[in-house]
Amino acid sequence: MDSTRQNKIARLIQKELGDIFLKMTKETRGVLVSVSIVRVSPDLGIAKAYLSVFPSEKGGEIVETLNQNSKSIRFELGNRVRHQLRIIPELRFYIDDSLDYIENIDNLLK
Repeated sequence: MDSTRQNKIARLIQKELGDIFLKMTKETRGVLVSVSIVRVSPDLGIAKAYLSVFPSEKGGEIVETLNQNSKSIRFELGNRVRHQLRIIPELRFYIDDSLDYIENIDNLLK
Protein backbone atom coordinates (compact mmCIF):
# COMPACT_ATOMS: atom_id res chain seq x y z
CA MET A 1 0.00 0.00 0.00
CA ASP A 2 1.41 3.33 -1.07
CA SER A 3 1.50 6.32 1.22
CA THR A 4 -0.11 9.63 0.37
CA ARG A 5 3.30 11.17 -0.29
CA GLN A 6 4.21 8.37 -2.71
CA ASN A 7 0.95 8.88 -4.58
CA LYS A 8 1.45 12.64 -4.86
CA ILE A 9 4.99 12.27 -6.13
CA ALA A 10 3.90 9.55 -8.58
CA ARG A 11 1.17 11.80 -10.01
CA LEU A 12 3.62 14.71 -10.32
CA ILE A 13 6.19 12.56 -12.11
CA GLN A 14 3.51 11.06 -14.38
CA LYS A 15 2.32 14.52 -15.43
CA GLU A 16 5.81 15.87 -16.08
CA LEU A 17 7.00 12.76 -17.93
CA GLY A 18 3.88 12.98 -20.10
CA ASP A 19 4.83 16.54 -21.05
CA ILE A 20 8.45 15.54 -21.74
CA PHE A 21 7.38 12.63 -23.95
CA LEU A 22 4.88 14.84 -25.76
CA LYS A 23 7.74 17.14 -26.78
CA MET A 24 9.90 14.17 -27.79
CA THR A 25 7.23 12.50 -29.90
CA LYS A 26 6.49 15.68 -31.85
CA GLU A 27 9.95 15.27 -33.35
CA THR A 28 9.36 11.62 -34.32
CA ARG A 29 6.30 11.26 -36.52
CA GLY A 30 3.99 8.28 -36.20
CA VAL A 31 4.80 7.32 -32.60
CA LEU A 32 2.73 8.15 -29.54
CA VAL A 33 4.06 7.54 -26.02
CA SER A 34 1.89 8.04 -22.95
CA VAL A 35 2.61 7.37 -19.30
CA SER A 36 0.02 4.94 -17.94
CA ILE A 37 1.12 4.77 -14.32
CA VAL A 38 4.11 5.62 -12.17
CA ARG A 39 5.01 3.70 -9.04
CA VAL A 40 7.47 5.20 -6.57
CA SER A 41 9.45 3.11 -4.09
CA PRO A 42 8.88 3.75 -0.35
CA ASP A 43 12.24 5.53 -0.01
CA LEU A 44 11.32 7.74 -3.03
CA GLY A 45 14.57 6.73 -4.75
CA ILE A 46 13.20 4.76 -7.71
CA ALA A 47 10.26 5.55 -9.97
CA LYS A 48 8.95 2.85 -12.31
CA ALA A 49 7.07 4.37 -15.22
CA TYR A 50 4.79 2.14 -17.27
CA LEU A 51 4.41 3.41 -20.83
CA SER A 52 1.78 2.81 -23.43
CA VAL A 53 3.26 3.04 -26.93
CA PHE A 54 1.35 3.35 -30.19
CA PRO A 55 1.99 1.53 -32.48
CA SER A 56 2.67 -1.31 -30.08
CA GLU A 57 5.17 -2.98 -32.44
CA LYS A 58 7.70 -0.22 -31.69
CA GLY A 59 7.20 -0.47 -27.93
CA GLY A 60 10.24 -2.60 -27.19
CA GLU A 61 12.75 -0.45 -29.01
CA ILE A 62 11.31 2.79 -27.63
CA VAL A 63 11.40 1.57 -24.03
CA GLU A 64 14.95 0.31 -24.55
CA THR A 65 15.98 3.71 -25.95
CA LEU A 66 14.32 5.52 -23.06
CA ASN A 67 16.08 3.30 -20.51
CA GLN A 68 19.41 4.09 -22.18
CA ASN A 69 18.63 7.83 -22.07
CA SER A 70 17.11 7.78 -18.57
CA LYS A 71 19.81 10.08 -17.16
CA SER A 72 18.99 12.89 -19.58
CA ILE A 73 15.26 12.39 -18.99
CA ARG A 74 15.89 12.48 -15.24
CA PHE A 75 17.84 15.73 -15.68
CA GLU A 76 14.95 17.28 -17.63
CA LEU A 77 12.51 16.05 -14.98
CA GLY A 78 14.73 17.54 -12.28
CA ASN A 79 14.69 20.93 -13.99
CA ARG A 80 10.89 20.86 -14.02
CA VAL A 81 10.23 19.70 -10.44
CA ARG A 82 13.24 21.11 -8.61
CA HIS A 83 11.04 23.29 -6.39
CA GLN A 84 8.69 20.45 -5.41
CA LEU A 85 11.14 17.58 -4.80
CA ARG A 86 14.43 17.47 -2.96
CA ILE A 87 15.63 14.19 -4.52
CA ILE A 88 14.73 13.25 -8.09
CA PRO A 89 14.14 9.48 -8.24
CA GLU A 90 15.99 7.18 -10.60
CA LEU A 91 13.77 6.40 -13.59
CA ARG A 92 13.02 2.96 -14.99
CA PHE A 93 10.69 2.45 -17.93
CA TYR A 94 8.52 -0.57 -18.70
CA ILE A 95 5.91 -1.40 -21.32
CA ASP A 96 2.32 -1.27 -20.11
CA ASP A 97 0.62 -4.08 -22.01
CA SER A 98 -2.69 -3.91 -20.15
CA LEU A 99 -4.53 -2.53 -23.22
CA ASP A 100 -3.28 -5.43 -25.36
CA TYR A 101 -4.37 -7.82 -22.62
CA ILE A 102 -7.87 -6.29 -22.48
CA GLU A 103 -8.15 -6.43 -26.27
CA ASN A 104 -7.13 -10.10 -26.24
CA ILE A 105 -9.79 -10.92 -23.63
CA ASP A 106 -12.45 -9.09 -25.69
CA ASN A 107 -11.46 -11.09 -28.78
CA LEU A 108 -11.67 -14.34 -26.82
CA LEU A 109 -15.11 -13.45 -25.47
CA LYS A 110 -16.43 -12.72 -28.96
